Amino acid sequence: MDIDQKLKISLSKGLSDLYQVYLEPDQLVLQPTRKEFEGTHTFVTFPVAKQAKKSPPVIAEELGEYLLENEAIIAGFQVVKGFLNLTLKHLIWLEQLKVMEKQEKWWQASDKNQLAVVEIASPNTNKPLHLGHLRNIFLGFSVCNILEAAGYQVRKVCIVNDRGIHICKSMVAYQKFGNGDSPQNSNTKGDHFVGDYYVKFDQVYKQEVSQLVESGVAPAEASREAAILKEAQTLLKSWEANDEDTLALWQKMNQWVYDGFSQTYAQVGAHFDKIYYESDTYVLGKDIVQEGLKQGVFYKKDDQSVWVDLTDEGLDEKLILRADGTSVYITQDLGTADLRYQDFKFDQSVYVVGNEQDYHFQVLIKILKKLGRSYADGMYHLSYGMVDLPGGKMKSREGTVVDADHIVEEMINTAETHTTELGKIEALDREEAQALYKILGLGALKYFLTKVDPRKRILFNPEESIAFQGDTGPFIQYTHARISAILRKADAMGLPLDFSPQKINTLHSSEQGLIYLLTEFPHKIETAAADYAPSVIAQYVFELAKEYNRFYAEVSIFSEPEPNTRQFRVVLSQQTAKVIRKGMNLLGIDVPERM
Repeated sequence: MDIDQKLKISLSKGLSDLYQVYLEPDQLVLQPTRKEFEGTHTFVTFPVAKQAKKSPPVIAEELGEYLLENEAIIAGFQVVKGFLNLTLKHLIWLEQLKVMEKQEKWWQASDKNQLAVVEIASPNTNKPLHLGHLRNIFLGFSVCNILEAAGYQVRKVCIVNDRGIHICKSMVAYQKFGNGDSPQNSNTKGDHFVGDYYVKFDQVYKQEVSQLVESGVAPAEASREAAILKEAQTLLKSWEANDEDTLALWQKMNQWVYDGFSQTYAQVGAHFDKIYYESDTYVLGKDIVQEGLKQGVFYKKDDQSVWVDLTDEGLDEKLILRADGTSVYITQDLGTADLRYQDFKFDQSVYVVGNEQDYHFQVLIKILKKLGRSYADGMYHLSYGMVDLPGGKMKSREGTVVDADHIVEEMINTAETHTTELGKIEALDREEAQALYKILGLGALKYFLTKVDPRKRILFNPEESIAFQGDTGPFIQYTHARISAILRKADAMGLPLDFSPQKINTLHSSEQGLIYLLTEFPHKIETAAADYAPSVIAQYVFELAKEYNRFYAEVSIFSEPEPNTRQFRVVLSQQTAKVIRKGMNLLGIDVPERM
């Protein structure tokens, strides 16, 4: 039974019968009742007061009486000004739990017959993945999991930025200072090895600029005339001219980086259905540019550069193709969007990219719409805020970025320290303990980076994220482990996972609260999918874990003398554990059976 829909149908009929106000059930909104009041569902009467020609409190009172008389699932109501708080009969909640007990995946939505493509990570091959990439990856994969639970087919893709001046900077530095070294010889992970040369380039570049300025060259000119920058620009031209030696170096260094990326992806549980490479796609948009010129969507300036005028859309004029005919980022992204649609025929295309690219994606989508690309209506930029550390903003070229590998290692080590101090590994052997540290460390990291609205900037504190109390991953994981211990005890006692709703005369408020929260899970999935917001799931699972701990503190399970009630509480615990596990899995987080 969909309780919300049933109540909306009854409210719609009540408004019609009492006030001749005709609203479809789907036009009505129910919200959770605030914890300080009785009930679980609240209907706000203010929006219908004008049509009903009565005050909101009177409407709430009369609607409450109507529902009490005409809707069998209503046990009572409470009016607080214009808010109608509804209390359901306890048997309704017990029957809801019974449905969950009988259906393995009762939260799973039916197939929507729609395909969503989600672009995740988008790294550069001149440096290792960093903490900001981890937020991107965790958000992206959570969104994929949530969309699948909401009934979508999902494909995960990645575009690798493997060309350009920034890549050539690492190459030049390696040519000058590498002395034929390799990741294998230096026992360094490939992406870190290449990233060190990107940092080295910046150090040398700054020294050269400083020397030029000291010799009397203006700072702006010095920044353009530094010798090592000139070398990188020359190397880029050689790459674009398909110089054999340049391409060989580029391929070798990129492969070192790819090997490193693969290790990081495996550690954090990331994988892709297709990987695109900018070196393959950067010229694809040129045909679209010609198409846009013919349609009058684009125009040429005197220097032969190509532009689009988006001032009528509230934006600016935007360069589409340089005067020398070379591509810019928007050119590439136009071509890649077409290619991706050819590959997948998607209904939705989600770009998980930081908020510094907000304007870029506004432009991209508006251009595609002007070009008549119907798929543009399904494109969405999942914009997320940057991740800061207590020490300040991260900068790749200065070597102040926290590498993904380092932060993952730190989180696992921190999990070991906290878990050992709290004595939560007494029953585990060494291998089980090491697995637990990884589950807790990655869980803390993933939860911290997904629990906040994606648009908000985050200050990441490893110590805070690993705590076993408060809004953290380990708190939720520990709750699951606690329930698992209860289920093992019930199994050892031979308690059947079955109960009769009709034999239970009343419900404790924590029992009703738990069942109500469980019934909300499918709605939370739909909301999270519609808003591309893993934070909805994170906060839901946290509330569920808190409510279970209240239930555990206030209600006896194994000391309950009545067998049917005892079995009901075990089933309630079992279903809570299932939803905690599924909710955390949607965030890409494992939950332990023992702690």
